Amino acid sequence: MAVREIRLEGDPILKKISREVTNIDERTLQILDDMVETMYAADGLGLAAVQVGILRRLVVIDIGQGPIKMINPKITKREGMTISREGCLSVPDVNGMVRRPKTVSVEYTDIEGKTVTIENAQGLLKKALCHELDHLDGIVYTDVAEVVFDMDDIEKYEELYDVKPVCRGTNSYDYETELHEVN
Repeated sequence: MAVREIRLEGDPILKKISREVTNIDERTLQILDDMVETMYAADGLGLAAVQVGILRRLVVIDIGQGPIKMINPKITKREGMTISREGCLSVPDVNGMVRRPKTVSVEYTDIEGKTVTIENAQGLLKKALCHELDHLDGIVYTDVAEVVFDMDDIEKYEELYDVKPVCRGTNSYDYETELHEVN
């Protein structure tokens, strides 16, 4: 396994649409392993292949329950709407307020070639799924955020949006701050 370079905002590859994976081979499995190692080294909870310069529909997520390795993930259902605070390994030291579905269902292929469905994901998993799948379509969260702010201004925006963190992890990416439901 190897830690790969994370591409930062402004890198044109982040705006490109990733291609489907047609063959799960040793190279695909190695990329996924490298992505997990890179995500952990950066203290993140999700990473899309495009963030390490690979235009393939691959995502890894770990919200504290072990890594999930996804091949060709797609959202199959969205319900409700919330606004929450997000950060990104490709956009260090800033956060933003982003509207996302309240729940999502996602279908993907696992490393053994089996179809897996995550039904009605919510909270941090839902946010990570939406965020990372956006990357596969060339969307960085700052493209869809209502407001983007430096971490130095976080308390001001928490007060402005009347939001308090439910929990905070060890870094600026590992938290969930849900706002009220949006009609």
